[in-house]
Amino acid sequence: MDQPTVGILHPGSMGAAVAACAATNANAVIWCTAGRSPASTARAGQFDLTPVSTLTELLDRSDIVISLCPPAAAEDLAHDVAGHHFRGVYVEANAINPERAQRIAGLLEPAAPVVDGGVVGSPPVGGKTPVLYLSGQTVATERIEALFAGTALQTKVLGTEVGKASALKLAYASFQKTSRVLVALAVGMAREHGVDQELIKVASRRTDSYLSEPQYVAKTAARAWRWGPELEEAADALAAAGLPSEMLRAAATTLARWHDVKDDSELTLADALDRLAQP
Repeated sequence: MDQPTVGILHPGSMGAAVAACAATNANAVIWCTAGRSPASTARAGQFDLTPVSTLTELLDRSDIVISLCPPAAAEDLAHDVAGHHFRGVYVEANAINPERAQRIAGLLEPAAPVVDGGVVGSPPVGGKTPVLYLSGQTVATERIEALFAGTALQTKVLGTEVGKASALKLAYASFQKTSRVLVALAVGMAREHGVDQELIKVASRRTDSYLSEPQYVAKTAARAWRWGPELEEAADALAAAGLPSEMLRAAATTLARWHDVKDDSELTLADALDRLAQP
């Protein structure tokens, strides 16, 4: 099969790194500069992605389009793509609930086969090897497997049903991200009573516990702008399954207290806990 041209929507920290992996087996990887921030431009440049000026040009040139954006924007972006009558493979790789993934498939198929995707792990840079879980039509998922063959982004197909990959992603995220929020609350409570260092010593005896990694609270705060909406998606998926969603919605509300420290790499544990207590 000829090497495809791949379009990435939009090159955030995960999207740009995934696009760089795709470049290994692609003819070109392109992105649309319209409305994007200087940070997006810098990331795209770092990974040698090819800029185009309009979404129309990106869609006209692309055989495969990968959507990696904030969850709230996923359906609007898919509507835009459908409006341009895209005919390639559309990889819906956002952290959205299975019902939304299926709605997006309904928007684009049969003209554009939709592959449901979910990335579990950190961006594929610096030796990290996350897994892109896939579900959808066999011919389409095979194209995506071939696109990332031999790269730092591993792939695993879960079946032909759109929604399976999204369900796995959110099931994992609901535990992993909520656990980090609980660490912040536990350390915050302990600090209020002057026993936070003792709590950390207790937790250090259980190295399999997130509580033994309180330094990660600051990273959680910096990522809260992404994690909160993702947990809302997971809560919707729980509710759709008839399961209680209140715990994840509460975690999302907690994360919202850190909305003003987006991607702040200088944030300390003390700063994060102060903001959690006094937003």
